[in-house]
Amino acid sequence: MPPKPPIELLICDCDGVLIDSEIIAEHHLHSALAEHYPAHELDVVLAGTFGLQTADIIARAEAHFDKPLPDGFLEKNRAITKALIREKVQPIPGVHEALMQIDLPLAVASNSHADAVAFALQRCELVERVNVGAFSADQVERPKPAPDLYLLAAERAGVDPSRCLVVEDSATGVTAALTAGMQVIGFLGASHIPPEHGETLGQLGVHHLIGRMSELPALVERLRHGSD
Repeated sequence: MPPKPPIELLICDCDGVLIDSEIIAEHHLHSALAEHYPAHELDVVLAGTFGLQTADIIARAEAHFDKPLPDGFLEKNRAITKALIREKVQPIPGVHEALMQIDLPLAVASNSHADAVAFALQRCELVERVNVGAFSADQVERPKPAPDLYLLAAERAGVDPSRCLVVEDSATGVTAALTAGMQVIGFLGASHIPPEHGETLGQLGVHHLIGRMSELPALVERLRHGSD
């Protein structure tokens, strides 16, 4: 196998990598959907959906139950979730310290909206550290699992996708990054991650997994020179 090219750009997902927000959003959406659909079926319907946009998750539920939700459901859910996250969310432990130790240009690419990403960067005190830019679902026609967001970040940085390293928590995001031709580190340390998730990411083609952000700087240092 030929050596991998050296890494020139680090790209992080936002929810579940920078801030521990997925668990908040999941709990509220489940509760809101349970007002309209059988709660005992929702766990199956919603399995593996984290990382998708809320509109896509809602569409999956509507299709499964063959019952449309009331007008305005998405907008109401989005507003309540936004308020809950701003009230309760915490940075992923150690994420600020880890990213400050890594001497690579940094971008963020998220399926969230631009205002949510901006809030996350402020909450983690990473606004200045993200020196390439923050890219959100608002900027592309096809969000993750399509590769468009990651390709946009690489294009703006002037870096070939093969020289980009992505930190992702979801199968949705991993699929996007791998389809873009990038290397991926799977992060398993957020509150919403199920025990079997490492195996799931491994089956998608992720070869490097971490459970704590304190592990990230050393792993990036190994991978950036194509030595692993």
